[in-house]
Amino acid sequence: MSAPMKSWATPLATGTFVILAVTGILMFFKIEAGYTKPVHEWLSWAMVAGVLLHIAANWKAFTGYFTRKPALAIIGAGLLITILSIVMPARNEQNPRMKMTRALEKSKLETVAVVAGQKSESIILKLEQKGIAVESSAMSIREIAAKNGKKEMDVLAVIFN
Repeated sequence: MSAPMKSWATPLATGTFVILAVTGILMFFKIEAGYTKPVHEWLSWAMVAGVLLHIAANWKAFTGYFTRKPALAIIGAGLLITILSIVMPARNEQNPRMKMTRALEKSKLETVAVVAGQKSESIILKLEQKGIAVESSAMSIREIAAKNGKKEMDVLAVIFN
C-alpha cells in the first residue's frame, strides 16, 4: 500500500477509537450530555473506514495473524460475540429509573408538581423563566417539551432543580 495511506489510516483509526471509547463509556453510565449519542453513532462510520484502510495499508502483517492460534481465538471470539449480539433476543425489561422517568414524561404537569412537592403555578413560573411556555397545568411534560422544541428531560431538569 502507498505510504500516504499508512500515514493517515492509523491516525484515523486511533482518533475515532478514542472518541468511540469515551462516548461509549459515557453512554454505558447513562451520561448522554450534548451530542454524545449522535457523535458515537456517526463517527463509528469513520472508524470503520479508518480500520479498513489500516488493514489495507498493513495487509501483509494482517494476514500473518491468521497463522497464530491466539490471534485466531481473539478474532473468532469477536465474530462469535458479534453474531450472538445480533441474533440473541434482548430482554425488554427497563431500568426502574427509566420507567419512572418515562411515566413522568407522560404525566400532566399538575401530577408532576405533586411528585415534586411543588405547586403547579410555581413550576410554570420556573419553566417560563427558562423560556419554556406552558399553556396549562393539564399539559403533559411531553406536550410541553414538544411545543417548546425541548427534550422531556430538559423540562424535568428545570422542575426538579
